[in-house]
Amino acid sequence: MSDSPADQPADSLQQLRDTARGAPDHSGVYLWKDEAAVIIYVGKAKSLKNRLNSYFAGKRDVKTRHLVARARTLEWIHTDTEYEALLLENNLIKRHAPRYNIMLKDGKTYPSIRITNEEFPRLFRTRRIINDGSRYFGPYPGTEVLDKYIDLIRKLFPLRRCQNIKAHKAPCMYYHIGRCKAPCVGKISQADYAAIVDRVAALLSGATDQLLADLQAEMLAAAEERLFERAAELRDAIQAIQHFRADSAMEDFSDGDRDYVAWQADGSLITFVVFQARSGKLVGRDLFRERCYGTVAEAVLSFIPAYYTAERRPPPVVFVRDDSGLELASEYFRRELGSDTALSLPAERRHSAAMAMATHNAREDIARRRRESGDLEALEAMRAALGLESLPDLIQGFDIAQLSGKHSVASLVTFRQGIPDKKNYRIFKIRSLEGGIDDFGAMREATARHFTRLVNEDQPIPDLLLIDGGRGQVNAVHDIIAALGLELPIVGLAKENEELWPYGASRPIILAHDSPALRLAVAVRDETHRFATGMNQRLRGKAATRFGVLEGIKGIGPAKARAIMERFGSLAAVAEAAPEYLAKSAGLPVAVASAVQAAALAALAAVQAAAQGTVRDPSGAASPANGDGSAP
Repeated sequence: MSDSPADQPADSLQQLRDTARGAPDHSGVYLWKDEAAVIIYVGKAKSLKNRLNSYFAGKRDVKTRHLVARARTLEWIHTDTEYEALLLENNLIKRHAPRYNIMLKDGKTYPSIRITNEEFPRLFRTRRIINDGSRYFGPYPGTEVLDKYIDLIRKLFPLRRCQNIKAHKAPCMYYHIGRCKAPCVGKISQADYAAIVDRVAALLSGATDQLLADLQAEMLAAAEERLFERAAELRDAIQAIQHFRADSAMEDFSDGDRDYVAWQADGSLITFVVFQARSGKLVGRDLFRERCYGTVAEAVLSFIPAYYTAERRPPPVVFVRDDSGLELASEYFRRELGSDTALSLPAERRHSAAMAMATHNAREDIARRRRESGDLEALEAMRAALGLESLPDLIQGFDIAQLSGKHSVASLVTFRQGIPDKKNYRIFKIRSLEGGIDDFGAMREATARHFTRLVNEDQPIPDLLLIDGGRGQVNAVHDIIAALGLELPIVGLAKENEELWPYGASRPIILAHDSPALRLAVAVRDETHRFATGMNQRLRGKAATRFGVLEGIKGIGPAKARAIMERFGSLAAVAEAAPEYLAKSAGLPVAVASAVQAAALAALAAVQAAAQGTVRDPSGAASPANGDGSAP
């Protein structure tokens, strides 16, 4: 996914720019084509001139550069109105399936339940959606919940299991144990079988009120006829469905049918989530993982007519995250689908809550996609911004935390493929400053200890070292790296203006605020700061605990406790001192000094245990530590 100028001849890029400049100030559809004249992207615009020139104006983001770098020719088609452009764009996308357009690829993360479109339908879980008339329910958050529902359905409603319903001479085992009605040997009519399927669909769609009423009536009838075993089975089924409904109906928003369409974008990644509420119950969720190479507004306006079709008609109300393109989408519903669906923003609290939940699902999926595939887009942007020879797959970052020279620590975080690798986080207690305030010195010590270990143990050297700070911090670290005979890019990220300072640069690199490279750099810097600050706060808390141990002794107040700790430096030193020496040094009666020593001895084991063993990242990741709590 390189976007370097070498990917595209300079004359080709200039030709595309010249073509865009000649575009008319009129609505229409534009088509990007590759060197084989294959359409790779279709877009629509109210003004072709403005939209096409925006591809070459100012600082372009990575996804825009990626699209333009793959293009060799640019064409457009005039339309009379923007709405006609929307329809033409939708038709061209369906016809040509361009590589960089939204194609409604269903999210593979979440499985669904499928009821097949057959004479005697089957039911099973699937991750593949086929438009053959089958009915789908879900997606569900995981197979564990879904399999529980399928097992319940198979106990309550005996649908067939066999894939091919060829004529058999005798029914299979499932018939004999009451788990199938054996349509293969004519044990049940198609109409009666369809009635069972309708009950299953009612259960999965959340329309269980009538289903429960019917089962209740059957149970009472069985009891009156003294069919107590059948009545018990129906009773158990009713209870199971009630539990099922409690688990699957996430929220009772309000009466009526509506959808909530949410999305979350991160670079070229975009995830759409549609929550379906029917009769006031949230009964389903659709999730689509897409790539977005235009603007988010363009992606949303492409998604709505692709999702809602004559086969999948919209409900009376569709709520969306923002109002971009609502007028065109409403016109599409009215003119193409004959629907008076209202498209609007969620104003009432209950609808805002549903939209927030849908948005959270989309955001979680984007995070999952980043974890699964890495942030290659940000790595490529970082490579281009810093002029690196290769992608910085392994990035490490350092930061310093201290309070008035006390409890100074350095944090080391590791990112692999743009994703935090928390098992390789480290904390270094700074030993060389002796209470002095010197961030440069602390950074030198931490990097010297870390990279000396990497060299001695022949461990991988990072592709990029990111320092929280500016040119001064970078120079300090470079001296250490050079002394060890290592060569690696060192970059500082200054907090004030989020400027990147590569070693040796006379001026900073300033990236656009939405640059994926800046997003990654800030993520590394924020992790180093969070990790260092968390350890510093814990060390300060331990110190406060030590003071508290002494303050609990009669005759020792806060000032005296602090004076003792400053004089001796640690509880261990207090515990080892003879009471007479402690009394003389701290100006205490011998009896009070003996009580101080006893309290220190009692607390020492717990304090030492807290200072040794495993240093923990506040988020829960454990890091190896030396006996003093620092990294090797």
